Amino acid sequence: MPSSSPAHPSPPPSAGDLPPRDSVVAALRAAGCVFAEDEAALLIAAAGTAGGLAALVDRRVRGLPLELVLGWAEFRGLRVAVAPGVFVPRRRTEFLVAEALALAPRASLVVDLCCGSGAVGAALAAALDRPEVHAADVDPVAVSCARGNLADAGGRVHTGDLFEALPAALRGRVDILAANVPYVPTGEVALLPSEARDHEPLVALDGGADGLDVLRRVAAEAPGWLAPGGCLLAETSEAQAPAALAAFTRAGLTARVAVSDELYAHVVTGVRERG
Repeated sequence: MPSSSPAHPSPPPSAGDLPPRDSVVAALRAAGCVFAEDEAALLIAAAGTAGGLAALVDRRVRGLPLELVLGWAEFRGLRVAVAPGVFVPRRRTEFLVAEALALAPRASLVVDLCCGSGAVGAALAAALDRPEVHAADVDPVAVSCARGNLADAGGRVHTGDLFEALPAALRGRVDILAANVPYVPTGEVALLPSEARDHEPLVALDGGADGLDVLRRVAAEAPGWLAPGGCLLAETSEAQAPAALAAFTRAGLTARVAVSDELYAHVVTGVRERG
């Protein structure tokens, strides 16, 4: 499916070909799906036949995340392809994209670090004026998924550990460095909802003892990659925000914490000052 097509379901099959919508809703609700009506509409739209719908509903009621059942997640109006073993983009991360665009509305070089599906890079590419986009992830499965999602934007996706994956020619040139790093403390991974804990890679979730191991590494190296005026952005939790802010400041960035009450999102931003 196109990675940047609008996130609207295609017309559903004929009503006479599929089980009644109410029965789908009931099955999803019995399985604990909070938004059973909305999910039923998406599954019906995705199913080509009654048998196909039954298979989709069965996968969902057995606990597979809805996005993996559908094969895509909606992110800032885009339909981003996702695959088993790839971190599913969260709606709250749309706030990170919005903050990046506010800080660098004319960015020409974007890096999506710890890219997962490449959703952040794809959203930035869609909002900016034909930027050069690079993305990187340590997980080859994520890299493969991101390549598909960034293909229309001409994005280049690299495999490797953080900055080691990036071409050296990007040093000192990056306008937006979006790093959606793992930030769940190791001891809290087991407390995550099963949809994340059982279906997403540990490397995309576990941020070390206090959840900030990867963030600190990114902050320390980021100034060498940012252009003058370039910005680094990373998502974190409310409790971690002060320590994350301190890590950005120690790296020499002009830092602040941005908060979205609506999305319950906390994003630390840091700017490399000009001159």
